[in-house]
Amino acid sequence: MSNIAIFASGSGSNAENIIRHFSGNKKANIKLIFTNNPDAYVIERAKNLNINCLIFNREDLYVTDKIFNVLISNKIDFIVLAGFIWLVPDNIIKAYERRIVNIHPALLPAYGGKGMYGDRVHKAVIDNQEKESGITIHFVNQHYDEGDIIFQAKCTVEKGDSPESLAKKVHALEYKYFPTVIENILEGSQFSD
Repeated sequence: MSNIAIFASGSGSNAENIIRHFSGNKKANIKLIFTNNPDAYVIERAKNLNINCLIFNREDLYVTDKIFNVLISNKIDFIVLAGFIWLVPDNIIKAYERRIVNIHPALLPAYGGKGMYGDRVHKAVIDNQEKESGITIHFVNQHYDEGDIIFQAKCTVEKGDSPESLAKKVHALEYKYFPTVIENILEGSQFSD
């Protein structure tokens, strides 16, 4: 069985969707949720779903080995970034090469990079009068949104769309595809039983 850790910075709706998807799954277990935001609603979701949640700060992630050590001691095999907005440090990237995935609310390589998340992305897509947007699920490397692309799904950007209405379309794609893509990666991996 693969032990999965989810990192989230906000509401945690994707985290909850993934947890529910893998509930009762004999091949994967969502073991921990990590958040860098002590006010994030993902903490409440974790509590309601009986998943341990660890709140951490920049020092825990970048200066000490606290987060790295928690991952190792909990025998985490795979990491999912679900709305996590900090860069993953090198020690974790190296230890989990091609075993960390992220979801981005646009069709990378467009609208990616530092500071491009959530409604900022949707606003930029609309401001540039794009005809479509969507999601990109990719492996994580040392740079924001530059890891190898695993999967993309598209939605139409219509004339009257606002960042909020576009976000709803993109969220629908995230909820539909993210858990399944994670499951497919785990099934095709060498570290899954």
